[in-house]
Amino acid sequence: MSNKIYDMKFKKVFQLLIDKAEKKGKTRQDVIILTNWLTGYSSIQIEQFFNSDISYGDFFNGACNFNDNCKNITGKICNVDISSIEDEIMRRIRYLDKLIDLLAKGKTVDQIIKKYENPSK
Repeated sequence: MSNKIYDMKFKKVFQLLIDKAEKKGKTRQDVIILTNWLTGYSSIQIEQFFNSDISYGDFFNGACNFNDNCKNITGKICNVDISSIEDEIMRRIRYLDKLIDLLAKGKTVDQIIKKYENPSK
């Protein structure tokens, strides 16, 4: 892992995602639920990571139960097509970015999860 974001503290980056959601009227819990859906980490584990010194890269690298439906998350994030990202950890990071972007654009947690669990609907 050689990207700077990998070495950043999980707490710092995750707080930025929470702030982005809260500015648009969403909640910390919404961000946690989407993170749980994507990574397989429980809400308790996510809070423990938030209160630890784990790096953002290690958080994603340790996600053993990553959601198989993440392959349905498509589109661009920061003008980069998610499907073109070769680095697995970076692609996982961008999946979460995309979920939080949708949340900030007014979608509900349920709408986002349903969209990627049933992409043909």
